[in-house]
Amino acid sequence: MSKNKPKVSVKVRNNNIQKALSIFKRRVKDSDHLFELRRRKEFLKPSVINRRAKQVAIHKQKLEDIKTKDE
Repeated sequence: MSKNKPKVSVKVRNNNIQKALSIFKRRVKDSDHLFELRRRKEFLKPSVINRRAKQVAIHKQKLEDIKTKDE
């Protein structure tokens, strides 16, 4: 994981594991640890990243053009 992100931890109070587990899941989701883990699962070359970003931009532009054409 990234060195800048704090570790996620939860204290169990009154032996309420279910509550602690739900808090832990929410904190993990909010901290983006899982997103980064999935992103690092495989290496993508910079050219592939740039190509995907360009394709997304082209798609968004086409959608905007269609939307403005209808109006």
